Amino acid sequence: MRGTTPAAPHNSPDVLVLGGGLIGLATAWRAAGSGLTVTVADPEPGGGAARVAAGMLAAVTELHYGEETLLDLNLASAARYPAFVAELEEATGLDTGYRACGTLAVALDADDRAHLRELHALQQRCGLDSQWLTGRECRRLEPMLAPSVRGGARVDGDHQIDPRRLAAALLRACEAAGVTFLRSRALRLITAQDRAVGAALDIGEEVHAGQTVLALGSRSGTLEGLPPEVAPPIRPVKGQVLRLRMPPAEPHGAFLSRTVRAVVRGGALYLVPRQDGELVVGATSEELGWDTTVTAGGVYELLRDAHELVPGVTELPLAETLAGLRPGSPDNAPLLGPTALTGLHLATGHYRHGVLLTPLTGEVLAASLTTGELPEPARPFTPRRFDTSPTRAPQEEPA
Repeated sequence: MRGTTPAAPHNSPDVLVLGGGLIGLATAWRAAGSGLTVTVADPEPGGGAARVAAGMLAAVTELHYGEETLLDLNLASAARYPAFVAELEEATGLDTGYRACGTLAVALDADDRAHLRELHALQQRCGLDSQWLTGRECRRLEPMLAPSVRGGARVDGDHQIDPRRLAAALLRACEAAGVTFLRSRALRLITAQDRAVGAALDIGEEVHAGQTVLALGSRSGTLEGLPPEVAPPIRPVKGQVLRLRMPPAEPHGAFLSRTVRAVVRGGALYLVPRQDGELVVGATSEELGWDTTVTAGGVYELLRDAHELVPGVTELPLAETLAGLRPGSPDNAPLLGPTALTGLHLATGHYRHGVLLTPLTGEVLAASLTTGELPEPARPFTPRRFDTSPTRAPQEEPA
């Protein structure tokens, strides 16, 4: 890995990206491709939330009431995914695990069916491609579904990617593009003359840069030195996820051929089958601060609900249990682009859509860094939409 020592003061980069998750890596790659010199500070680039995320590219089936503006952003990023993946895989020779497999959202009882019917009607009002199916038609598509399935919505445009493979490919692409990596955690934003000029790192060094991008996910609001008026109002939302192993595909078909989603007992559930035989089951949504403990209750609830949806799931080997933190914002939408502090840009607050929005975030942040303007369709998501919020101290993260 190049860049194991801090950049010298006389060789300060054009851009310092704080955070080497999917969002930070995509921003660094695109910024380097725009001709900027880029340094990324992260103790474990390519790690973080990418290790936990399921990788659903679900612009349609993740639609919620009141999020129609966010839908436009999600659709714009989803449309970029095929070309983004092709470019990334050609540049690195790595497989990202992208699957254009579609998604099936199903209902298990009458109440769930009524709720899903309402969501399907919303999808249709928004002009989205979503086909309503009977329970029998759902089981014809996915024979492992429980007989109790009452109906569902087939969305052939909601796909998936493996976030771990995507992170590895972005990391290699950044290295090939000349991005310098400092395996260090950002401790404090450095400001001078009313502008951001870099950051102090836990290796005892300061890195000065022409522009700084804050892409620390759920920790974005905790960085010392952030003026209260620009500190992003980000909160951690815990999610527990299971990884199972499916049997090899038999002549009659795979265990699951596409992503399957449902609402069980009022909680969202998804099963994401990978081509390599992994089945991701998730996810809980818990407002518990910085806790990332995998709990017996969380595992039980996921397996119980998954068993109701696909009874055969409890016969599969349990390979891994994980918990991670989603970066939630007050309106569940990301904060993208320049802040009121000159030289500081945000790329955080993606909440449920970090993987989906990776291509578009890298693109619009690179444009923001090179031109100073945030392009469409990202303008509704400027960090300045929260400038009128009451001044508050950044949330502290326990050591």
